[in-house]
This record gives sequence, structure tokens and C-alpha cells, in this order.
Amino acid sequence: MASTLALLRLSAPAPLAVSRGAARGGPAAVRVPCRSRVSAGVSLGSEVAVGSDALFADYKPTTAFLFPGQGAQTIGMGAEGQNVPAAAKLFDKANDILGYDLLDLCTNGPKEKLDSTIISQPAIYVTSLAAVEVLRARDGGQSVIDSVDVTCGLSLGEYTALAFAGAFSFEDGLKLVKLRGEAMQDASDAASSAMVSVIGLDSEKVQQLCDAANEEVDEKERVQIANFLCPGNYAVSGGVKGIEAVEAKAKSFKARMTVRLAVAGAFHTSFMQPAVSRLESALAETEIKTPRIPVISNVDASPHSDPDTIKKILARQVTSPVQWESTVKTLMGKGLEKSYELGPGKVIAGILKRISKGASIENIGA
Repeated sequence: MASTLALLRLSAPAPLAVSRGAARGGPAAVRVPCRSRVSAGVSLGSEVAVGSDALFADYKPTTAFLFPGQGAQTIGMGAEGQNVPAAAKLFDKANDILGYDLLDLCTNGPKEKLDSTIISQPAIYVTSLAAVEVLRARDGGQSVIDSVDVTCGLSLGEYTALAFAGAFSFEDGLKLVKLRGEAMQDASDAASSAMVSVIGLDSEKVQQLCDAANEEVDEKERVQIANFLCPGNYAVSGGVKGIEAVEAKAKSFKARMTVRLAVAGAFHTSFMQPAVSRLESALAETEIKTPRIPVISNVDASPHSDPDTIKKILARQVTSPVQWESTVKTLMGKGLEKSYELGPGKVIAGILKRISKGASIENIGA
């Protein structure tokens, strides 16, 4: 799921809540606001939607929690959370599930290891949920958490959002994220692929650039837009030769620049298909509940309430383009008033400001 997160730092302006019982060593449990400004409505129209999936079709957001995706990781993340017992407990639980010292990698690196797909995905998931506990521990923090009536995350961050919304436990979410990172790394190792950010073009022009590049390469090297992040910033994934063709042609399409992304492979394309079956098997064995608040999917920029549909959406997510720009614009159009970015970095804040300069967003780190 890597994205153009690192690149957005060039232009960006300067959860799952674990119960107090879990903080004392008991089983982790989701503790989220029970209210939600939604009502039953018409079918969402998704190809995987079912009749019982329309619970959140008419949602009206006011306050959102937004969770970052791969690329937001940075050495030192997680350190602040160690001052909050509930946040520190999440890292302890993570060590048992992952089989290694996650906090040490987050705080000390080495960077090359933290940046790897199999480490960065669990690291961001845990640190982002620890940020929820950091917020809870602040004066007025619980009131903020109680006010949240919609959540979503950028690619990997969708798992964090689902955990915060009570769709699955912290532990089950981490197990899924661990497997997801491993499966995506294996899929990347099986093919020669890459990702590049194209800066300064609208999505239509980027699509035309992809079309032109695809005319010069074999089908197995073809490229596509993988991340629709914000105006002027879109990530393209595909075979290495296709990516090289995009880079060579970008200037002729008036792109300001291209930036090759330091990721394992062509995430959010068919290159990740080998990861799908492994995810499907893991999801089939995971208990997923209807979220307590709407969680907006990366696949179709819509919320889903049916657990089976959520499982299908998550399996599709690794091969489907990330519809983040549509997600943010939809939230804004529905009346979103305030957002919080929980986790490492300020990438999502940068995206929101690119889409709407007047957007209100606060960063909560851990």
C-alpha cells in the first residue's frame, strides 16, 4: 500500500481506543462513541454491496479521525506514547503478536528496516492507535474522541480506522496488517515493478500520460494511476519499463516533476494479485463487526456496514486505486467541520490543505 506520502512532505504545510481494562492487562476492546449521524438509505451501488450494507449511506459527518498510510513512518515515532500507559500497552501487545520489539524499531531504526513493507505497516498501525490514547489522556481528549462521527485512513490506514470504529479488535487488526505487509512484499518480490509520483498535472492528464507510456511497453509492463491523492499529486504504479516510460514522457505532458517512490513494488494494481488470496483467507477467519461509525473505503470512497462486504472491500483494496481525493471531497461536501490526523507525520494534513485551504485539521502524534 505504499503511496506518495513521502513526496507530499515537499508540499505539505508546515482509533482504536483500547479499554481501560486492556490497559490493566485484560483483553483489548474497542471503545468508541456510540452515536452516529446516519440513517438507513438506498443501496450504495458497489459491485460488492449487499442489501444490508446501506446503514451508513446517508451519513452526515462533522468530526473525522484520519489515519496515515505507509510512507508516514519516521524514526522516533512511538516515543511520546510511552508516557501514556494505555498507549505503551499497545506496543507491548504488538511485540507478542509480531515476535519482535516494534517500539525499538520505531524509535531507533535502522531506517532501512523501518521503511520495509513488512515493518512499516504494523509500525504505523500501532503508532496511530497509540496516538488515540495520547489524545484521550489530554484534557478534553475524551470529548474529542466522543465527537468523532466518521473515520477513514489512507490505504493501510483503513485498517486503523476500522479498528478505531470497532469493526475488529486491536489484536486481530494487527494480525491482518502483519499478514498484509508480508503478502504485499512477497508479491513485489515476484515481479519487477515500481511506483512514481507525477506532480503538477490533473488526473486526466496523468491518465493520458499513462496511456502514452503503455503504447510503448508490453502488457505486463503497463502502468495505471494507483493513488488519487489530491490535485496535482497522483501516484502511478506498474512495471519498471512502464514507469521509466512515464518518467521519460512526463515533461512533454507539462508535469512539474516526477519522483520515484522508495517502495517495494506496484501497490494498488494487479501486480498485487498474489496477495489477495492470502488476505481473503485471513479475513475469512477474522471476526468483523459492523463499525459503530462510518468508515470510508479507499476502494469506492463510501462507507460499508455489512461485515462480509467489508472483508471483500479489504481484499480488493490492495489491487484497487486509492480514492483518497474523492473521499476528502465527499466529506467536505457533506459538511465535515473538523479533522484530526492521528499517527506519524503530517501527510494527510498536507493533502487536506491542497484540496481545501480552509480545512480544519489537527495533528496528534505518538
